[in-house]
Amino acid sequence: MAPRNWWAESTELPGPPGVRALSVSSTDWSRAAQELATGGARLLALWASRDEHEPPSVHAAFLIDSGALLFNLQVTAADASYPGLEGHFPCASRMQRAMADLSGVRSTDPDVRVWLRHNSWPPDFHPLRDLAQWLTDHPGGVDVYPFVRVDGDGVHEIPVGPVHAGIIEPGHFRFSIVGEKVLRLEERLGYVHKGIERRFTELDIFDGHRLAARVSGDSAVAFSWAYCQALEAIAGVTLPPRAA
Repeated sequence: MAPRNWWAESTELPGPPGVRALSVSSTDWSRAAQELATGGARLLALWASRDEHEPPSVHAAFLIDSGALLFNLQVTAADASYPGLEGHFPCASRMQRAMADLSGVRSTDPDVRVWLRHNSWPPDFHPLRDLAQWLTDHPGGVDVYPFVRVDGDGVHEIPVGPVHAGIIEPGHFRFSIVGEKVLRLEERLGYVHKGIERRFTELDIFDGHRLAARVSGDSAVAFSWAYCQALEAIAGVTLPPRAA
């Protein structure tokens, strides 16, 4: 079966230049990921969205030679999950787990461990899906994360972090070693998750630019620019070249 020209089938989006989008079925969702991975594409992001009274949709953005390509897949009520992309893009596993934590939309990825929640909110609460007020009676505290254990003669497990002596971001690492040989390293991140996505949903669009500029101090201009492009895309506005 010859690869499809997904770029030619897609339509250009307003707002950011060089971005095209395509709505696909679950079969084409998996096929596109396989063909794009074979062609050397990069997976940029995975996220979910939900309109009122409509089933959720999942979105995957890829970077290819022609530009950025966005695939949209609506998850019907009859589907328990959407096809995971971790088989073609290993980094997709964490994005899919984060999507499950925030939006309650799960993939077929067998790894269903939480990624961002860290017991900061109840298991049945999803910040980007549920409109309920913050549950102040949730006890919080340290959760138990099921790291993959390595057993055998002479195997030792060394935990490191999440508090480090340097200035790197918090991360917990589990080294399974025999002598000086590292058999497995498993990391757990997400300690600096600040609920920015949920906060954006609570702000007026004209106030959101302040939050965008403060997400990361060394990317204030880039994130502000991206926020403006997002508003242009939502409004369906194409800027004239001189204004851009």
